[in-house]
Amino acid sequence: MALVAIVGRPNVGKSTLFNRLVGMRQAIVDETAGVTRDRHYGKCEWCGTEFSVVDTGGYTSNSDDVFEDAIRRQVVIAVEEADVVLFMCEAQTGITDYDAEIADLLRRSKKPVVLCVNKVDTGEKMYDAYDFYGLGLGEVWTISAANGSGTGDLLDEIVKVLPKDVPEEEDHSDIPHIAIVGRPNVGKSSLTNALLGEERNIVTPVAGTTRDSISTYYNKFGHEFMLVDTAGMRKRAKVTEDLEFYSVLRAMRTIEHSDVCILMIDATLGMEAQDMNIFNIIQKNRKGCVIVVNKWDLFEKESNTMRDYTEALKARLAPFNDIPIVFTSVLNKQRILEVLNAAAHVAENMGRRIPTSELNDAMLPEIENYPPPAWKGKYVKIKYVTQLPTRTPQFAFFCNLPQWVKDPYKRFLENKLRQHFDFTGCPIQVYTRAK
Repeated sequence: MALVAIVGRPNVGKSTLFNRLVGMRQAIVDETAGVTRDRHYGKCEWCGTEFSVVDTGGYTSNSDDVFEDAIRRQVVIAVEEADVVLFMCEAQTGITDYDAEIADLLRRSKKPVVLCVNKVDTGEKMYDAYDFYGLGLGEVWTISAANGSGTGDLLDEIVKVLPKDVPEEEDHSDIPHIAIVGRPNVGKSSLTNALLGEERNIVTPVAGTTRDSISTYYNKFGHEFMLVDTAGMRKRAKVTEDLEFYSVLRAMRTIEHSDVCILMIDATLGMEAQDMNIFNIIQKNRKGCVIVVNKWDLFEKESNTMRDYTEALKARLAPFNDIPIVFTSVLNKQRILEVLNAAAHVAENMGRRIPTSELNDAMLPEIENYPPPAWKGKYVKIKYVTQLPTRTPQFAFFCNLPQWVKDPYKRFLENKLRQHFDFTGCPIQVYTRAK
C-alpha cells in the first residue's frame, strides 16, 4: 500500500489533517506547538483508492527544544519511506525559514511532493497562498483542515500522483496486539526501539516524551504481532496539562483494545502504587499480562536477589500472581527477547481451549477431594464444568446451588485450573450456574 507522509513546521495543522484523512481523532491536537513527536500511521480511502498516511512532528532547527533533533530525524525517516510527501504550510505567516529549509530537503529527496497551504478559511486568505509558488514545488492547494474545505481537491491530486504498482498491505487485525504500558520514564519507547531494531519512537531522559499510542507491525524471530508503545501513566492528581490528560486517555484505550499488556516497572523503585493502579486496569479489562522489571543493571545484587525480588512482587500482586516476570536492561539489550517470548506465550494462553472431557477429568476429582463448604445444612454438588466460548479463559461450573458457592472456593477452583492447565499471565473467570 502506498504511503503519504505529512510534513511541515510545527503548528501548521498536520495532525488535524491527519485525523480528517483517517476519519477519527487518532492523533492528539492542541494549540501548543510541538504536540506530535513520533511518526503516527493511519489509513485513508478516497474514490476507491486506499493508502497509508503518516503524521510527523514539526520540523525545526536551532531552537531550544530538547526534542528538536529527534523529531527532525523522525521527519527525515518518514520522507525516505514515503511514496508521496504532503508538504503543509500556513497561509497567515507566509514562507518562513523553516518552510524554505523543508522545501530544500524535499527537492533533494526526489519524491513526488504535493504542496498545500492550510488555514485558508476565507476568500481573502486565498491571495496569501500565492506566495508559496515561490518555493518552486509546483501547484499550491489551499485547504482548511479544521472545517474540511479544499481537502477533496487535495485528495484528488494525491491519488493522481500515487504510484500504481505498490503491493497490497496485509491485514493485521487478526494478530495479537501487545501494548507496552507503565509509568513515565521506565523505558517503554526504548524497549520498542530495541525490539524493532530501529529508532521508531523518540527516547529522551525527559518523562512524558511519548504522547500518542504508536502502533508498529512486528514480524521477527518467529513472532508476529502489533506492538503498541503508549504514553506514561501518572497519578490523576499529578496530571496538570491537557496534553498529558489526552495521552493517558489514549494509553487507557490502548489497554482496552490490546490482547496482552507488557507492564514495565523501574527496578530501582519497585512496584509502586501507580504501577498497581495500571495492573488493576489491565486486570479489570481481562487482558493478559507480562511484567518487565527494567533497569536491572542499576540494581544492587546479591546471591538470591532475583528470586527474592520475584517473590516480593508476586506477594504484592496476589491473588492474581501467575504472571511471567522478566528482568531486563533495555539499554544493554539484556533479556529483551525473553520479553517477546513471554508475551507470545501469554497471547497463546489467552486463546487456549480445553476440551470439556479433559476439563472434567482434571477438575471433578479435585472437587470431590475438596467439595464446596455446606451452607445452612445444604450441600453443594458440582456436576460438570465447561469452558465458555469467549475471547478470554472463562469457565462455567454447573451445580445444584450456585448461589452458595462463595469467592474463596471460586479462587480455589481457579488455582486448580492453573495447576492442571497452562494459563500463565491470563486472568481466569469462574462462574457457577444452575444445572
